[in-house]
Amino acid sequence: MGIPHFLVIPYPIPGHINPLMQLCHVLAKHGCKITFLNTEFSHKRTNNNNEQSQETINFVTLPDGLEPEDDRSDQKKVLFSIKRNMPPLLPKLIEEVNALDDENKICCIIVTFNMGWALEVGHNLGIKGVLLWTGSATSLAFCYSIPKLIDDGVIDSAGIYTKDQEIQLSPNMPKMDTKNVPWRTFDKIIFDHLAQQMQTMKLGHWWLCNTTYDLEHATFSISPKFLPIGPLMENDSNKSSFWQEDMTSLDWLDKQPSQSVVYVSFGSLAVMDQNQFNELALGLDLLDKPFLWVVRPSNDNKVNYAYPDEFLGTKGKIVSWVPQKKILNHPAIACFISHCGWNSTIEGVYSGIPFLCWPFATDQFTNKSYICDVWKVGFELDKDENGIVLKEEIKKKVEQLLQDQDIKERSLKLKELTLENIVEDGKSSKNLQNFINWAM
Repeated sequence: MGIPHFLVIPYPIPGHINPLMQLCHVLAKHGCKITFLNTEFSHKRTNNNNEQSQETINFVTLPDGLEPEDDRSDQKKVLFSIKRNMPPLLPKLIEEVNALDDENKICCIIVTFNMGWALEVGHNLGIKGVLLWTGSATSLAFCYSIPKLIDDGVIDSAGIYTKDQEIQLSPNMPKMDTKNVPWRTFDKIIFDHLAQQMQTMKLGHWWLCNTTYDLEHATFSISPKFLPIGPLMENDSNKSSFWQEDMTSLDWLDKQPSQSVVYVSFGSLAVMDQNQFNELALGLDLLDKPFLWVVRPSNDNKVNYAYPDEFLGTKGKIVSWVPQKKILNHPAIACFISHCGWNSTIEGVYSGIPFLCWPFATDQFTNKSYICDVWKVGFELDKDENGIVLKEEIKKKVEQLLQDQDIKERSLKLKELTLENIVEDGKSSKNLQNFINWAM
């Protein structure tokens, strides 16, 4: 018998590529063979040319169907172009990969959400398939429960909640306000795609979750397919980033007092308007504390931010991208102002850092509810009547958070519980080994 050979296929955004790359390195450590399928555009943009990736992972590409000049920040355009163009090309690619190693042919396809078509291709070829869900297990449970929520009249066929109410998917799960459902910002076309994808994902034997049993224990009663294998934290630095990481940020942190720096980052997709950007900048000035602020390049935001005239920024450092796991584990970090994307959430929990929550879209609202209401390791930043988080609110909540010893203690305890899952006999480690054994 050969070794397990996984074909892994992420949707081409950092929030999907990064956790899947982490899983690949974990699988490689267990002696598995990995073929990583990127879109051609994503592969050219991604920094995968590091020694560790080249030694353990074979990278292959397929075109996404778009032209070089097309706007790939339009996720709807990317999504439906991929669905039209990549499925017919996958069988030939699998045949070519298998021809290179007859003893270790592809035995399992791992996809992230939006790439469910690959499970259908694999199913037709007799290849096993699984999903790596890159959000929280709770957001997966909500998506899994869409048919029941429609039948119960909680949401309509477009995913719009019929009235403000609390949803409880199972008796032991936390109640969630309908305003915090993962699809609250979707239009009808994308919601229909979400519902269709959940049906396709049933072809996956396992739905792997980058979480732990302890963080979301009640969720795993929803379906036997759910399998927690996180946190996926194999590499210290993110070598699959779309942007160059500013390593000088670590040198700057070395010069700051312990637990003094406010870290601000909103992930790879979130965009705010100029008025909100101004309030954030002036709010950081008001803090009179050192801050590390990630402002992505304007060509990705489609917004060319201008700093307000009265902004000083003398206490802070502004960078375009950073090695976030290293940043969050630095002793100078005091708290994390975050959009509450799941990768950032799990990295913050792993590092024992308190949160200030500023969700923008999709499952970020669900994650905010866990951070603030279930784990109680952070506060939410409240918006005014115009939907703006004011500079005074930022100052008030940062000061409140940094003075709250209970939150600091809970954050460190949650970190300890999380780390216990990835030791040799931890729950997540055992689940991962069971998954590998199943795939062989």
